[in-house]
Amino acid sequence: MAFEPPQRLVRALGETAPDGDDWLEKLPEAAQQAVALRELSVERVQVPGGRSSLVVLVRRADGTPAVLKLAPPRFRPEAERTALAHWDGLGAVQLLEPFAGEGVLLLERLHPDVSVRSLPEAKALLEAAGTLRRLWVEPPAGHAFETVAERTGRQAEAMRATASGLAEVGPLVDAALAARAELLASPPEERLLHGTFRQSKVLAGERMPWLAVGPDPVVGECAFDLARLVRDRVEDLIASPSGASITRRRVKRLAESLDVDQERLRRWTLFRAVESGVRARRVGRARDAELLLEFAGWL
Repeated sequence: MAFEPPQRLVRALGETAPDGDDWLEKLPEAAQQAVALRELSVERVQVPGGRSSLVVLVRRADGTPAVLKLAPPRFRPEAERTALAHWDGLGAVQLLEPFAGEGVLLLERLHPDVSVRSLPEAKALLEAAGTLRRLWVEPPAGHAFETVAERTGRQAEAMRATASGLAEVGPLVDAALAARAELLASPPEERLLHGTFRQSKVLAGERMPWLAVGPDPVVGECAFDLARLVRDRVEDLIASPSGASITRRRVKRLAESLDVDQERLRRWTLFRAVESGVRARRVGRARDAELLLEFAGWL
């Protein structure tokens, strides 16, 4: 079978490596080798798929359905493997093989086309939040995961560099950077976090109704993880005449439901929205940048 990467993945990789890399060129051969090594039968490549990996629906030699996932090193697939092994299926997709495989993961098959985003908004937020709560555990001893301080430090430097040439985003960037500095001065806890959690990252399963997929794990406070969920369906929020008030109520409701400090959640939501908006502007996604920065202005 030809392992043709979906265009969504090709475009996203072009944003993170604008000068190109050889991972895409080697991907068909790497996928063939991964399939042969594990004696898998291929059903299909998942389309449109994700923005950081090739996802292939497969069956193991005994007929069990599974998912083969291949990701380039810059998206930290080995950190994902370590996190999934630590969660061991509690709230997250189950890792089916423990050994490292050069950016290759074999995972439990969920229902790839059914996420909590398919539910009405209030129910989707409730189910997503319940899933996230199960993931917030103590990190493994001696872990090598990136910390929230380290990840946001890199992001802050990129924000400053981009904002220096964009006067109109300067006040929002300043507010986001100030919020980050205040938050990092007194983190309330240290937990293993999903890192990129949102409704589309929670899929229907057989073992449990909903399970998280696609973590970019990081260690830090829970409010950082919850902040990305606050802006889910941002395009709908922006289109609503009461979007700002809905957002404030969402911050309050999510903070209360997961015992997270509301002000810390608001500040991390601000930082993450501004960071995403500035990054979208940097790579030429003007519409996404406009939505995210307008959303950030409500916070």
